Amino acid sequence: TFVEDSSVMMLILAAVSAAAAVKCPGSPAPIHAQITLSATASASCSDVIAEIKARVDGQASGTWHDPHNNGKYSILSAAESELDLSRVTGNGKYTDKQVLTFSGTGSSCTIEGCSQSQVTSVADMSTNYCDLRMLYCGSADGCKPVAHDFAVTEDSLKPSIGAGTDKSACLKTDLVV
Repeated sequence: TFVEDSSVMMLILAAVSAAAAVKCPGSPAPIHAQITLSATASASCSDVIAEIKARVDGQASGTWHDPHNNGKYSILSAAESELDLSRVTGNGKYTDKQVLTFSGTGSSCTIEGCSQSQVTSVADMSTNYCDLRMLYCGSADGCKPVAHDFAVTEDSLKPSIGAGTDKSACLKTDLVV
């Protein structure tokens, strides 16, 4: 019937809208690699945000380094449920920008993220994925938490054509802190 068909269409549109709702930082490059993702952490959003901030701050104090080629993160802005960041590659040549948003209650936090290259690129060798993953992964993933260790399940990974999602590419340095 028309009513049932309309209801199904509304559900489909709602699902598509929700999937497209991940906020991205934007890029001046008309063609650029990017990824959007959704993940669920077994921790409160305040603990997840605190861990990400501790990792970024830990770069200066030496308590943490980016295991994906020693990139350097900076927090551009922070709100109660959103962090805007940038990451410069270890060789200083390239910059990516990230937006992470957080929602949840109790000991479960949904992380939605987007990382975009800021220069013309297609094949990113999983860099945009790693830009995000290295901020929230836990010790079970081979990462080194600073303030809070928690399990994370990646629910959705949506890379642009040419962008990668290789977890092993994220752990490329041997620097121990």
